Amino acid sequence: MPESLPKPLNRGPGRVLVAVYGVFALSAGARASVQIATKFREAPLAYSLSALAAAVYIVATVALARSTARSRRIAFAAVGFELVGVLAVGTASLADAAAFPDATVWSDFGQGYGYVPLVLPFVGLFWLWRTSRREPVAEPTASRD
Repeated sequence: MPESLPKPLNRGPGRVLVAVYGVFALSAGARASVQIATKFREAPLAYSLSALAAAVYIVATVALARSTARSRRIAFAAVGFELVGVLAVGTASLADAAAFPDATVWSDFGQGYGYVPLVLPFVGLFWLWRTSRREPVAEPTASRD
């Protein structure tokens, strides 16, 4: 029986996921760039974390769009890191608001972005898990001569 392959990441709902990650990569990158260029001294931790979030979103976007075995592993790592980041930064920003004088993408669990940064890694990990399940490949039927 031929071996089946995982489903492509960038088909169907995966295209929407790639698009959402792309939008977040652009918005987080633009926000971090402006903040770092104009007022880095005011909140260096917050602005650095925004830049980190942008980098993670860029890696996740590219990995999800490629759909190779290697990019799948990279996507799992990036989206997993994103989940840890949003939970850690979200918790830290609520526990010590003084350390975050300005918001980051992940502060307050992504409140400034409608909590999408909190939900997105769960959706991404679910999609990666769902598409990694192997589909059975139908065996070729013998032709009748």
